[in-house]
Amino acid sequence: MVLALGITWILDGLEASLVANVAPTLRSPDTLGLSATAIGVANSAYLVGQVVGALCFGYLTDRFGRKRLFLVTLAIYLAATAASGLSPNFAVFVVFRMLAGSGIGGEYSAINSAIDELVPARLRGTIDLAINGSYWVGVALGAGVTLIVLDRRLFPIGVGWRVAFGFGAVLGLAIMVVRRHLPESPRWLLSHGFAREAVSVVESIEAQIYGAASQTRARVGSIATIAVQVTGTVGLRYLVHTLLRRYPKRTILGLSLMLAQAFLYNSIFFSYGLILERFHGVAPERVGLYIVPFAVGNFVGPLVLGPAFDRVGRRTMIPLTYALSGVLLLIIGSLFVAGLLNAITQTLAWMIVFFVASAAASSAYLTVSELFPVELRGMAIAVFYAFGTLVGAGAPTIFGVIVDTGDPYRLLAGYALAAVMMLAAAAVARVYGVDAERRSLEELTR
Repeated sequence: MVLALGITWILDGLEASLVANVAPTLRSPDTLGLSATAIGVANSAYLVGQVVGALCFGYLTDRFGRKRLFLVTLAIYLAATAASGLSPNFAVFVVFRMLAGSGIGGEYSAINSAIDELVPARLRGTIDLAINGSYWVGVALGAGVTLIVLDRRLFPIGVGWRVAFGFGAVLGLAIMVVRRHLPESPRWLLSHGFAREAVSVVESIEAQIYGAASQTRARVGSIATIAVQVTGTVGLRYLVHTLLRRYPKRTILGLSLMLAQAFLYNSIFFSYGLILERFHGVAPERVGLYIVPFAVGNFVGPLVLGPAFDRVGRRTMIPLTYALSGVLLLIIGSLFVAGLLNAITQTLAWMIVFFVASAAASSAYLTVSELFPVELRGMAIAVFYAFGTLVGAGAPTIFGVIVDTGDPYRLLAGYALAAVMMLAAAAVARVYGVDAERRSLEELTR
C-alpha cells in the first residue's frame, strides 16, 4: 500500500523536478525558446490543472470509491506527461502541463483518503509524513534523469528534454500494474452500505498477515464498538455545512496550513534552477547536481521528524515546524542578499530550511485528511488542496518575473512574504490545532 500509493508523491516530485531542471534548457532556441516568465506560466498552468483535477476527482472519489479513482487519475497523468514531451510549441506544452497537473491533483484526494483509512491510528502521522515526504524521492530521481538526458554528449539538446518527460510516463505505467491489487477502503465501503465487501477486505488483509487460519478476533482483548451511518454520496450543501458550521476552526486551520506551505514551495522550488543559473552562474545541464542534495534534505526531514507528530503531538509539532521554517527562510534570504552564499552554500542552506519545512508541509496534508468525516474526506482534501494550490499557483510566475529582473532584493521580498505566511500559519495551528495523535478517524469526527 505504501509503495503503490506513495508513488503519487514521487510522480509529482518527478514532474516538478523535471520542469525545474529542464527550465534553463527550455530557454534555448534549439528547444522551445521560452523566457523565465513563460516557464513560470507553464508551471502555473500545471498547478491550475492540479486544482481542477483535485476538485473534480475529489467528488468522484467519495462517490465511486478510492480504488477506481486512483487508477483513472494515474492513467490521465501517464497520457499527459508523455504528450508534454512531444509538444511542438509553447501553447501545446502549456495545455499538456495542465492536463498532467489535473491527473496529479485528482490523485491527492483518492490517495490521501485511502492512506488514512488503511493505516493504524498510532502510526498515522509517521506514515503520512513519510509518504508525503516521498515527493522528494521523485525530485531527486528527476534531477538524476536530467543529468543524463540533458548531457549533450548523449542526447541532442532538442531531444533530451523530451526523453525526460517520457521517463515519467514509463514510471507511472509500471506502478499501474501494482495498484490493481490494492483493496478498496473498508471505511468507504461501510459508509456506502457495502458491509459484506468491507468484511471481506479486512479478512483478506488479516489472512495475508496472519495466515489463512488466523484467529485474529479471538486475540483481540477489547475493542471500541461504534455505529456507522450509511450516508452514501453527499452533496455540496452537506460539504459546506460540515466545513463552515460543524468544523469552522478545523477549516480555518486547514486553509492556513495549506496556503502557507503551497506558496512557500511553489515560489522557491519552481524557480530554484533559474536562480542557480542567473545568480550563481550554474550551467543549465549542471542544475540537477544541486537539486539532488536539496531533495535529500526534504525527504529526510519528514522521516526523522515524523514520529514526533505521533509521540509529542500535532499541536506542538505543527506550529514548531511552520514557525522554524519561516525564521530560517528569513535568515537564508538575508545571507543571499548580503552575497555570502555561492551555489554550494546556497544549496546547503536550503537543505537546512526544507529539512524542517518539508515536515511542516506534509503535516498540512495529514491535518486535512484526518479531521473530516469519511463520507466527504475526498472532497474536503480537494477543497483545501485546491485553495492552497490555486493561491500558490501564481508564485512560479511571480518569481519568474523576479528572476528576469536580476534584482536580489526583490527576491528577498518574495522570500519574506513566504516566511510571514508560514509564521502566521504556525500561530493558527497553535490556537486551533487538534490533538489527533493515536486517535481513530471515527473518534475525531464522532
